[in-house]
Amino acid sequence: MTAITPECTVARHLARRLAELGITHLFGVPGNHLGPFLTALRAEGDVEWVGTPTEGGAGQAADSYARLHGIGAAAVTYSVGAFNLLNACGGAYVEHVPLIAINACPPYEQWQNYRALGLLTSHMSPRRESNLDAYRQVTVEAQVISNPGLAPGQIDAALTACLSTRRPVYLEVMEDLWDEPCAVAEEPLLRRERPFSARNQTMLAGAVAAILALVEEHPGPDGRPRPIVWAGEEVERFRLDRQLSDLTQATGVPFCTTVGAKAVLDERLPQFHGVYNGKASHPDVHSIFKDWATCRIGLGTWSTSKNLGGELSVGTDWVVAARGGVGVGTQYFPDVQLARLIPALQDALVARFGSGGLTADYFAEAHAHHGASEDRPASLEEHRATTLRAAGSSSGSGERLTYDGVFDRINHFLAKETRESWTVVSDAAFSLIGSMNLTLPAGGFLSQVSWLSIGWSVGAATGAALAPERGHARPMVFVGDGAFQETCQEISTHTRLGLRSVVFVMDNGHFYGIEQMLVHPSYYADRDAHGADDTEGADFYNVLHPWHYERLADVFSDKKTPAHGVSVAHTSELDELLARLTDPTDPVNSGPLLVRVRLHRHDYPRAMAYKVKGE
Repeated sequence: MTAITPECTVARHLARRLAELGITHLFGVPGNHLGPFLTALRAEGDVEWVGTPTEGGAGQAADSYARLHGIGAAAVTYSVGAFNLLNACGGAYVEHVPLIAINACPPYEQWQNYRALGLLTSHMSPRRESNLDAYRQVTVEAQVISNPGLAPGQIDAALTACLSTRRPVYLEVMEDLWDEPCAVAEEPLLRRERPFSARNQTMLAGAVAAILALVEEHPGPDGRPRPIVWAGEEVERFRLDRQLSDLTQATGVPFCTTVGAKAVLDERLPQFHGVYNGKASHPDVHSIFKDWATCRIGLGTWSTSKNLGGELSVGTDWVVAARGGVGVGTQYFPDVQLARLIPALQDALVARFGSGGLTADYFAEAHAHHGASEDRPASLEEHRATTLRAAGSSSGSGERLTYDGVFDRINHFLAKETRESWTVVSDAAFSLIGSMNLTLPAGGFLSQVSWLSIGWSVGAATGAALAPERGHARPMVFVGDGAFQETCQEISTHTRLGLRSVVFVMDNGHFYGIEQMLVHPSYYADRDAHGADDTEGADFYNVLHPWHYERLADVFSDKKTPAHGVSVAHTSELDELLARLTDPTDPVNSGPLLVRVRLHRHDYPRAMAYKVKGE
């Protein structure tokens, strides 16, 4: 760095570094401590400020932006804002999302007054490090910046850590430092990768050899190995989709994904055999993954409850390569980088089985081996076709919508009826389970499957729409009614920015359906015997206050920023709405569209049937 100069200030340094990282939008809620930075940010002109109604919404937008772009940022004001942002930062930490949390705090002189006189001003805590201590739990680097001479080094160290670890970092900057001069940065920010030593090479070679042996030791009835790859979250987070594509193309090996890595590759590829989610998987996919494939190779997969759907462990015929190591059956190889494992495994499989030597349609092979069956697809294409046929199987105007009926129709719409690009953003619970089996292009799905903060999807849709990588795609959100009540204010951001989002609020009679399912699934055992809003047998704490969700569009819109709301309860109404989405002249496509989907309180996605049956 050069000497300190008035040409650069702490605020300008941070603004320029954000721009250098390709960040085009900074999300947050302003305050007096943050104001000087935002003024400098606008003067620099490279990063646009996006004010959101809540700090949580800003964090959700920055989170989804970072998932798509590779890094994102949110800025808030000390304590009252920072603690509201903490939940989003916690989710980013758990899910390996590189998020920069900027917290503007009271000026240095106010802290001096507190030390001398005990004088507390707005947002201050008697514990000087209260904000810092909280964020140390959910970041890989946390800095308090109180000296302008040290500021560039502290900022750069934190941003480098964010790039290198792909996890959140925290910058707490005192208000009176923003306009203070500091050194001009001369060196670019660079990711610092973990070194690859001779010892790592030995460990990598051992892991690849063990995987190859596992594949060979588990042949099918015909003597031919039948491995299946289970691609997971770290493939997407670490930007390894190209390596995964090369592996599947070169070897032909069939693959599934976790829910969290859904659409990491185009799901129309001939090697893609579905989303595996334990007992919650589509029955065809579960059968192929667990019964027909003879070993499972998890690449970047996290063993979470949402990825294993009711199953509590993996077996000795599994590979799990994640979190910096590789488990192969009962063997474990620490400190093996996934970015090096995938191409090394590709080379080994091609050398052993030949180019394309593992190519297979496991659906067709299972059908041929077991004989024809009405409930067994004759091929991968037949399996996919059944998910689209369901949309046209019932079209009576009086037929009530169900979770499965909605997603069957959405799947048909995305595959057959629309020419626009969409990014599906799914919330937790029934929305996530229902959207799991949509067939989507690469990059077309976002969800928070480990942290599972309800309402995440509404704010996340903002970041998804503004990320350069998916800016041409419209967000399609699926969110439960209880989750939507947490973050409904973020529809205001959609409206203000003119986002043409479509937000489906899955209203199952103002009810926390997934919580009822998890605590007392017997409530759903005889859903046909109850009325749509029957609360008999339900736990009282799962009942919500009813809202007319579609009417919120009128609250947030005006003549310059339109938004629309509709309510659908029957199949014909949803079909009519989806047809309107294909007409660019229809007013519903001029801004956000809020869709209240009215469902039976006892309805649930078919994927959750195992819970009701007590399996």
